[in-house]
Amino acid sequence: MPVLATLTLLGALALSGCATGPSTATSGTATPGTAATESASPEACSGVRVVVDFGTLAAPKITDCVDTGTATTIAASAVMKTAAIATEGTVQYGDQVVCRVNGRPAADETVTVTGQASFVESCQSMAPAYAYWALWIQTAPGAAWEYAQEGLGSLQVTPGQSLGLVFTTGAETPTPGS
Repeated sequence: MPVLATLTLLGALALSGCATGPSTATSGTATPGTAATESASPEACSGVRVVVDFGTLAAPKITDCVDTGTATTIAASAVMKTAAIATEGTVQYGDQVVCRVNGRPAADETVTVTGQASFVESCQSMAPAYAYWALWIQTAPGAAWEYAQEGLGSLQVTPGQSLGLVFTTGAETPTPGS
């Protein structure tokens, strides 16, 4: 794989992880560093919006809004944790490459993609280019989604931005919400 493609794939995989589901914070009562569920639409979220699409892994989509309080920047990994989305990195790349989100794909789950070899994700290194967690960022409501250029462990986001994790399979690379 060419270096640029490898770096793009590394960036795309960086923000994947495990999630337990949307936050249970009560609308209007979130404090800095807690999730708020008043609305997860990009226009209504004054913090950082989170979208997790499990794709072919057949789990419910997660959409949440994380209140950032007065913070001007916040670590993407902290946003995911606050939204009760558990992410797991790889042995080789740590939290820079997302291997599982809310335990998916599970350590004993066979991932099948039409036309490709089935596999069980071990989280040792990079996932196959045809089945991986892609990390996306939307810099403002209505802006185009872009692959994140950093992993969850180093990416910093600001209020008004959105983070997305999409389990991507095959040749298509869907954006969050598409």
